[in-house]
Amino acid sequence: MLTPPRTVVRREGGLYALERALQRRGFRHVAGADEAGRGACAGPLVAAAAILPEGRRGEIDGLADSKLLTPASRERVYDEVVARALAYSVVVIPAEEVDERGLHVCNLAAMRRALASLAARPEYVLTDGFGVDGLDVPGLAVWKGDRVAACVAAASVLAKVTRDRIMVELDGTFPGYGFAEHKGYITPEHSAALRERGPCREHRFSYVNVAVVSGRDGAPPRARRPVSARPDEPMERSGPAGGTVGVALGEQPRPPASVGEDVVMEGGVR
Repeated sequence: MLTPPRTVVRREGGLYALERALQRRGFRHVAGADEAGRGACAGPLVAAAAILPEGRRGEIDGLADSKLLTPASRERVYDEVVARALAYSVVVIPAEEVDERGLHVCNLAAMRRALASLAARPEYVLTDGFGVDGLDVPGLAVWKGDRVAACVAAASVLAKVTRDRIMVELDGTFPGYGFAEHKGYITPEHSAALRERGPCREHRFSYVNVAVVSGRDGAPPRARRPVSARPDEPMERSGPAGGTVGVALGEQPRPPASVGEDVVMEGGVR
């Protein structure tokens, strides 16, 4: 039996090279999946999936990893992805569910749901950084996938813009935390607001910095979330406030970020 020819993806082929190579091998519908909000200690986790059309229609001017785009560029590219995508979907996981189930479990579940919700069935799946099990189609986890594969970059833009819009809305419901500026990430301003006001119901109590200021750092991560009387009021503290880095169960602490963007949480440059 003859061995099928090896697929070679050349770096100079750019953002679309990997998808084009898969399409030449017969995988016409290549889906990308990505998320936004893993590193934030407030707000939802958002996952998205996208399938771009073959050929020139699937080539979006300015498409790139969402963390490398300005807010205005992300909005423009978002509109292009929505207009041109063969299929796309977005899944929002609230902070309460992240606390209850754990960050990594929610992340995988959100990407599975986003891929399962696509109007067109994927024939191959590309994900950013780590694989997603439980899919009935072949897939590949690509390191820095949102900088390597167009469909993953498209998913990253969908997730990031959706989450940023949600955080701007939450800033109106929970004023004083600066959600519209730092989008729930751990900045000096956000940490100061947490110490002064205490956490609100949109904070993730499974994260150490939120648990500390609420006085619930002694409880297991999934048992830290208290009940608030009203959606717009801060949660009641049960002990002295302190300050540390926000991490979820099973993750290692990171130094506080100076600005509230995903790129900083991944060690990049704004």
